[in-house]
Amino acid sequence: MVKTDSATTHFSNVLLTGTILLANVDVNGLLDYGLKAFLGGAVWLGYKLTAEYIERKRKQRQQ
Repeated sequence: MVKTDSATTHFSNVLLTGTILLANVDVNGLLDYGLKAFLGGAVWLGYKLTAEYIERKRKQRQQ
């Protein structure tokens, strides 16, 4: 009788399911999307940091 670890079995099931579901994924489209999402997040972060900096300066002037 072979003893199997439940974590290993779960990981194998997830890996197999993910491989089957992602078999027909267009990798070039996925890379384009990833690049656009990264750049969009960077722009959003830049706006957010700039807005917080401006708000901090306004509060300092009011004091």
